[in-house]
Amino acid sequence: MHAPIKYVEKGLSLAANGLWSVAQLAYRIKQNASFTPKWSEQPLLKSYEKTKPALGWPRETDSLCPICTREARKAITDGTQDVSILLTKKVGEIKATILERDGKILMVKDCPQHGHFEDVLSTDPAFYRHLEESFPGRDIRAHNDATLHNHGSSTVLHGRGAVLTVDLTNRCNMMCDPCFTDANQVGFVHELPWEDIKTILDNAITLKPKRQMSVQFSGGEPTLSPYFLDAVRYCKQVGYNSVQAATNGIEFAKSPEFCREAAAAGLRYVYLQFDGIGNAPNSHRHVGNLFDVKLRAIENLHAAGVDIVLVITLINGVNNEQVGRIIEFALDNPKKISFLSFQPVSFTGRDEEVSDERRAAQRYTLANLAHDVKNQTGIGEPLRDWFPISLMGTFSDWADLIHGPAGEWGALSCSCHPNCGTGMAVMVDKETREAVPITAFLNAEQLPKDIALINDAARGRFLSVVGMAISLMRNYDPFAAPAHFKLSDLLKKFDKTFNATGKNYGQVTGDTRLQDVEKRRADRWNFLFIAGMWFQDLFTYDFRRTEMCIIPYGTQEGEISFCAYNTGIGWRQIIEKMHMTATLTKWYDERGRHQIYAGNKNVPLESVQHSLILNPDAVAAAAQTDLDEAGIAKTARDEKLAARAKAKSEPKDAAYDAKMEQLYRQHILMEQPSTPLIQIKGLKTSKTEDTEKQTPVSA
Repeated sequence: MHAPIKYVEKGLSLAANGLWSVAQLAYRIKQNASFTPKWSEQPLLKSYEKTKPALGWPRETDSLCPICTREARKAITDGTQDVSILLTKKVGEIKATILERDGKILMVKDCPQHGHFEDVLSTDPAFYRHLEESFPGRDIRAHNDATLHNHGSSTVLHGRGAVLTVDLTNRCNMMCDPCFTDANQVGFVHELPWEDIKTILDNAITLKPKRQMSVQFSGGEPTLSPYFLDAVRYCKQVGYNSVQAATNGIEFAKSPEFCREAAAAGLRYVYLQFDGIGNAPNSHRHVGNLFDVKLRAIENLHAAGVDIVLVITLINGVNNEQVGRIIEFALDNPKKISFLSFQPVSFTGRDEEVSDERRAAQRYTLANLAHDVKNQTGIGEPLRDWFPISLMGTFSDWADLIHGPAGEWGALSCSCHPNCGTGMAVMVDKETREAVPITAFLNAEQLPKDIALINDAARGRFLSVVGMAISLMRNYDPFAAPAHFKLSDLLKKFDKTFNATGKNYGQVTGDTRLQDVEKRRADRWNFLFIAGMWFQDLFTYDFRRTEMCIIPYGTQEGEISFCAYNTGIGWRQIIEKMHMTATLTKWYDERGRHQIYAGNKNVPLESVQHSLILNPDAVAAAAQTDLDEAGIAKTARDEKLAARAKAKSEPKDAAYDAKMEQLYRQHILMEQPSTPLIQIKGLKTSKTEDTEKQTPVSA
């Protein structure tokens, strides 16, 4: 039996639907021209002015040969090829076809030198089509950016970005797989000095469109940088309203005081590495008490006023059965967990030279995620409740409209390629823990169309806010919403998210204090976002995705898309070596060794007590054994050990002997191999106008 208020709300919804039939005429007739806000030198885009990359299938795109690319990168980092070639040539690039075969979406490509490659992009063509058809179009094209966006065919072309990642150091206090940065393994230290940190942050706000961007400090492990807290403070000082750290949580778990210092400096979110419930599903990270570390980090950070996002690297056969257990953990602890970021494994960094057998066994797609969520939790329908995260761009456009031409920053806009990320929003009652996908009671097919019409009309703040309210009401089904959820709660959530009325729900600006955090947390309803973000590797690489990147890296050589930096031609390896701080031997001699937790060593904790709710069966469950039973290595380290064992049983050749001699000199005699500094020329010239006219070359 529904509460009487539900029937009242149904009546309001029907009335709003009737009112919309009249109101929409006002939004269609003689639409106003778009204004140019202070944060852009181009006007806001109408929905029909937005461009889209080629979608659907079969389609052709530009990709990379996995072998040509690695060879070309090595030539550049060895100093035998100048990196400026990347600005004028399409190094390692080949054509690829995206097609459907045997109920899957595949990328297939052929290199004249290295033959045929193919990999799975989706295990559900209907889901893949749904994401592409829901894509609203690209954001404003980047402009006033020639200095920072100048990386040949890897150049970011569209949008304002959403999260700027800044790697403070490549040092880490863990040594685990997978690791797309290959931390602690490259033979040298790359650690940003203070002046470079400031320059990167200052440069980022010169771009147009200017971004109300989150800055995420990463690494390696960012908390190892001596400038971590200073960098957080500086972000708040120059106006970024969301400062984050991507971390394994060790330093936060060890010290509540460090958490308080970080919060006082302005740290708003921690993106916490989190592979599963219990120490067993975390065992491939080779830290004995890693799950206890995560729980203490969550407790310490939440108490300090920092919000937690759990970041889960999903590997088929290793921890994919943890999807439901992690969501259950979030639903059981709604006052402390408000965001889950599932990231299907990208075979890059430590895993770049993965064997075909392991790659096929461990590949996991966004479609796998949507179906695993449903099958393991019973929550969500893939074709009803999951959408590309770029769908939020329509709502960001509305926020830009109501904040007017005088707005200093553009709204956060996640306008990435529809194949990059997907998500489902769940409304959770913090008191009863009832959880319902928002799209079960809010028509997610129609609502964005309504908002796009309001945006196109550009009627001004008042009429745009009224239009949003009417649209929310008419697309709301009170009988499908959580039992205690009200229409007023829905309107409040949107107001809180987009700052439509100016009401203070707890400030998130530079003067935020713990009382503001507590005020925001007092909301009964937790907007739990379950996201899937799938980064590319050399087997799935699509340049149509990198040119739309919303999570670029801020580096000493400009801003580079996430996938082009960590995969692609390998800008990370090139830039880190170019700006190398010291060889590892020199660093250790001058500054000593930092603590590394590996070999199943425990992290020393003052306490393992916590107030989090856990499912004891999930905590006690053993590690997943699918790959063990199939005789397939779980990690790059396991794969290398197997290869070494095999090599011992085979005749050694000259190349093997040379490698052993090199290892003996480096690790026994402590002779440091030469690490030539490379000169990167031409990166500060104006970016190429027409990348399609560049000449393809192989390594």
